[in-house]
Order: sequence, then C-alpha cells, then structure tokens
Amino acid sequence: MLTARSSSEAHLYMDLHPCACGSGDFERRHRLEQHGNDLVAVYEGVCRKCGENRRFVFRMAEEIPPPPPAFGGPEPSQIIDPGEFAEVAFRISESAGVRLLNTPESEHHKLRGAVAYSVAAFEEILKFIPPGQDAVPAEAFTSERGRACYQRDPGKFARDLLEMNVTDAQAVLDDIDEVSLPRDAQ
Repeated sequence: MLTARSSSEAHLYMDLHPCACGSGDFERRHRLEQHGNDLVAVYEGVCRKCGENRRFVFRMAEEIPPPPPAFGGPEPSQIIDPGEFAEVAFRISESAGVRLLNTPESEHHKLRGAVAYSVAAFEEILKFIPPGQDAVPAEAFTSERGRACYQRDPGKFARDLLEMNVTDAQAVLDDIDEVSLPRDAQ
C-alpha cells in the first residue's frame, strides 16, 4: 500500500498517475478508514473522459502533516520521486512567472498559491540528498518519468542549484506578499 505523508502528497500522486485513457480528470470522493493501527485515505471517482472507475488507497503517515502546500515532513517521499517533484516545480514556477510578468502587481496575489506550491515542490527535491552529498543520487529516481527527467539534465539535481531554486521561488513569493495584498487584507 502507498504511504502518503499528507493529503497534498496523495493528490499530487493521483495527478501524476492518470487513467489508462490519459485523462487525470476525475471527481475525487474521499473517505478515511481505520485498518488496524493504520489510518487509510481512500479516493474514488469516475474518469470524466472514459467512465472508468478510479481508486487510490493511501496509508497515511503517523506524523501530523505540515500545513499545505507542504507535502510532508523532513523525510523524502516514498511515492513521488525527485524527478517528478522537479517537473511539477519547474512547470508551475515557469507558468506562474510568465503570468506574473503579464499581470498588474495588484493582481499578483492571485498567483500566490501556485508560487507557494512550486516552493514546496523544490523543497521536496532537497530531501532526497543524503547527508554529506552534494546532489540527488541517481538511485533516488524510481519512476519512469523521474528517471527521464534526471537523464535529460542530471546537473539540475545538485544541492547548490536546488537551494538557489528554492531561494529564488521564495523571493518571488515574498515579493507577492509585499506588493500585492488582496483587497480584503488591506
């Protein structure tokens, strides 16, 4: 059974694993069950494209999860590899960056959630670097998607570059917070 450290991690896992028809779009009904000593989250729904039933079952980690958008505590994910986190982080940060450039500062707060999500995804990649090492080791990439991402550019998994990505994304987030408060927060 898959072990998720948070509901955010479970949802990202489902997003990364579309239906056989290729669609990831299904209305997720969620329930919690107790299986012995384990708290289990069950997500079910019908694929909106082909009508197939989809079902994901996750044993929830015993630790209290950090607040969203964080995916988990200090340990690396057991179900999403660093290449998958990298694809998500870069895709969202690039998309949000383009949108920020084409949006008035007064509207930047609308992109805060996306930028915070990319920060959390970049932070997850760093958790895969063993103490005393300077990069994510090749064996940490366990999915086909993750291995392909690593093979395209193994250099982007160096500690110093990853830390720079976190710092840069956090700076964008801080700037959003500084210059673009929603009207109801002013």
